Amino acid sequence: MPNSITLRLPYSQLSPDAYKGLIATKKALAASSLGLPLIELVYLRISQINGCAFCLEMHAKALRDGGTPQTKLDSLAGWRISAHFSEAERAALAWAESLTDIARTHAPDDVYEPLKAHFNDAQISDLTYAISLMNAFNRLAIGMRQ
Repeated sequence: MPNSITLRLPYSQLSPDAYKGLIATKKALAASSLGLPLIELVYLRISQINGCAFCLEMHAKALRDGGTPQTKLDSLAGWRISAHFSEAERAALAWAESLTDIARTHAPDDVYEPLKAHFNDAQISDLTYAISLMNAFNRLAIGMRQ
């Protein structure tokens, strides 16, 4: 029988203005020129790293519903050696992994610089916000046991 997880605190209700700010940021990013498929791919990879089951299900479903092949989703954890990912996706995923583990990586130049070949400054900014946002959502969901 699966474990039942009980929500520790209804954080979206207890801090509604802060939660609304996160949702507003998510909506703004969904409309960015990065495109929702790339953003969702980054969200899914971050959620894999952080182990957020709620977010894993949500973002994998969004990608499948958007037409991302299951084989690509299945190989996401091994994106470095998979033929399913473009160079732009690889740059974005490397940046996402670096920022998600920032205490260890410190966001080095050799991970940041490849972004410039695929994204303009506004897109790099949006990507960095998206990475930060998903890490925030993962920490809320995992910490509060969503």
